[in-house]
Amino acid sequence: MLRITLWALAGLVLGIIIHVGIILSLPALARDDVWSRVSALENRDRFVVLEDVAAGEANPFELDPEILYAVCRINLEAAPGAVSGRLPDAFWTVSVFDATGRAVYGTTNRSGIGQILQLGIFNPAQTRLLAEQQLDITEGLLIVESRLDDVFVIIRLAPPHPAVRSRFRSELSGLNCGNA
Repeated sequence: MLRITLWALAGLVLGIIIHVGIILSLPALARDDVWSRVSALENRDRFVVLEDVAAGEANPFELDPEILYAVCRINLEAAPGAVSGRLPDAFWTVSVFDATGRAVYGTTNRSGIGQILQLGIFNPAQTRLLAEQQLDITEGLLIVESRLDDVFVIIRLAPPHPAVRSRFRSELSGLNCGNA
C-alpha cells in the first residue's frame, strides 16, 4: 500500500512539474506575439498611426476605438533612440516596451511634461556613457533605459471630439522617432 501511495505521489509531482514547465514555455513558443505584430507594421524609425477600429471588424491589437494610436520601433544597438515632437492639446500617453512586451517606461501629459515630448531611450552601455557625461543631451529630455536593444514606442491620444480626429492623426504621424 505504501509503495502504491509513493508511486502515485511521484506521478502527481511529475505531472505538476511538466504542467508548470509547459505553461511557462508557451510565451517563448508563441509565433503571434506583440513584437511580431508590431514588426509587421513596417514602422522602423518612424511612427505609423494605426487605422481606426470599427465595431464588428477584426481588432488584433484589442484597441479602444475612441483612442488614436501611433507605434514606432527603434533599435538601440548603434545609437540611443529619440522620440520628439509636439502633441495636440488633448490627453495623451507615451509608453516604451521592449521586444518581450515588457513595459519599460510610461507617462502622460498630466505629469507636467506639457505638449512637447522629448524622450531619449538608452541601453545599459549608453546609460553608462551618459552617467560619465560622454553623451550630450538636451535640457528637458526624459531618459529611459531598456535592457534590450529592440524597443517600440506607443503613443495613445484621446481626441476630445470626432471632428479633430483627422487633424490629430496627421500630427501623430509627424512626430520624430529613430536613433539620435
